Amino acid sequence: MTQGSRDNRKLLRRASWLSFWVGVTMLAIKSAAWWMTRSAAILSDAAESVVHLAAVAFVVYSLRLSQKPPDEDHPYGHAKISFFSAGLEGSLILIAGIGILAQAIYQWINGIVPHDMGWGSLLIAAAVVINGWLGWYLKRIGRKHQSLILESNGQHVLVDAWTSLGVLVGVILVWLTGWMWLDPLCAIFVALHILRGGFQLTWRSAEGLMDRADPKTQKLLVTCLDESVKDLEITWHQMRHRHLGDRHWVDFHLVFDDDTTVRDAHAMATDVESAVREMLGGDTVVTTHLEPKEDHVRIHGYAPGHEPPLADDRRDLSPD
Repeated sequence: MTQGSRDNRKLLRRASWLSFWVGVTMLAIKSAAWWMTRSAAILSDAAESVVHLAAVAFVVYSLRLSQKPPDEDHPYGHAKISFFSAGLEGSLILIAGIGILAQAIYQWINGIVPHDMGWGSLLIAAAVVINGWLGWYLKRIGRKHQSLILESNGQHVLVDAWTSLGVLVGVILVWLTGWMWLDPLCAIFVALHILRGGFQLTWRSAEGLMDRADPKTQKLLVTCLDESVKDLEITWHQMRHRHLGDRHWVDFHLVFDDDTTVRDAHAMATDVESAVREMLGGDTVVTTHLEPKEDHVRIHGYAPGHEPPLADDRRDLSPD
């Protein structure tokens, strides 16, 4: 492992611990704000922070596990924990959203009245600023270093920030107008927003675990392979790719003239692999399968009329 890779991993771990301790601080601030006001909207925000803190604790563990090298039991590494982490975080958000929705409806029906809205508003405003910065930071670091764990956590923190902002607007409106019914109504809108964010994270996790191919990556790979083989006078086909959570895994077949030596074929394949790796990132895993052109059909045992194309496989993976 290079010094740069070690430094990147340390940076990601520090970011995950920063998220955890900020989460502890946010929970304390929001709990204090609810204790002062007894606001349903603020309670919904504090409850979401409890779930968020539990999720961040798992993020810290998942990030550490994802960085472990392959071993005998996990020859492909441990990076898939990234999708499981995102799914767990999304599921916890959904649970929090349902609980907040139920609490808001209960307070609306029973007419529970909040108080001391001024101090509560100041505390929630501080939470908005802190979480907004942290969410932006985590998403930026996650995207830069291809860490789905941190990127998902950053998205969760931003959901928390928008939630707090919605609560703040509702609390201020209640304070200015005296219309107490705005408080549970605001909490209901917050809950619906939380449910939307939780569903998005859970769906993304499911797509990753099912190895759904990303259409943008597909187009980039087709372009890269076309340009890489053009001057080498070879063709490619049967390209597949998937995202592991912190890197890509790509494999494809390269077809050479029969008189090409193994040494030359290997050298050309290495050049193509390097081009793919450079485009998608240095940690990308690229596997190539070398094939002869003229004897290709016989070696693979295809039935007459069912031969695969020796040109590229350009599956359209764009959404309908």
